[in-house]
Amino acid sequence: MTYSLDFRKQVLKSLDEGMTFAEAAEFYNLSPITIQNWKRRVHSKTTRQTKPYKIPDDVLLNDVKEHPDDYQYERARRLNCSRTGIHHALKRLGISQKKDFRTSKSLSDQKSDISE
Repeated sequence: MTYSLDFRKQVLKSLDEGMTFAEAAEFYNLSPITIQNWKRRVHSKTTRQTKPYKIPDDVLLNDVKEHPDDYQYERARRLNCSRTGIHHALKRLGISQKKDFRTSKSLSDQKSDISE
C-alpha cells in the first residue's frame, strides 16, 4: 500500500519536531524501517530505471501468427526466455492461449472410428 505524500511529510515533520523513530512508528502505526526509508526518499518510485520487457511485442506477435497452436514452453525456447516471461507478455498483450481444436496438432481432422 502506498501512503500519500501529505501523510509522509506529516510523519517526517513530527521527526523534525523532536519525535523519535520509535515514537513516530507507534503513534502513526508504522514500521520504523518504513519511516527510515521515507527519510531517505519522501517520494515513492513511479518510473522504472530499466527497460520493462525482455520480449519485444512485435517479435512475440509475429511468433504467435507463425505458430498459433504452440505451447508457452515452445515459445520460450524459441525466444530465449522463461515460460513465465511468455505468460506475462501474452497477458500484457491480451492474447489468450485457449486451444483451437480444429487446428490442433494433437487431433486429426477425421472423426474417430468409434461408433456412438
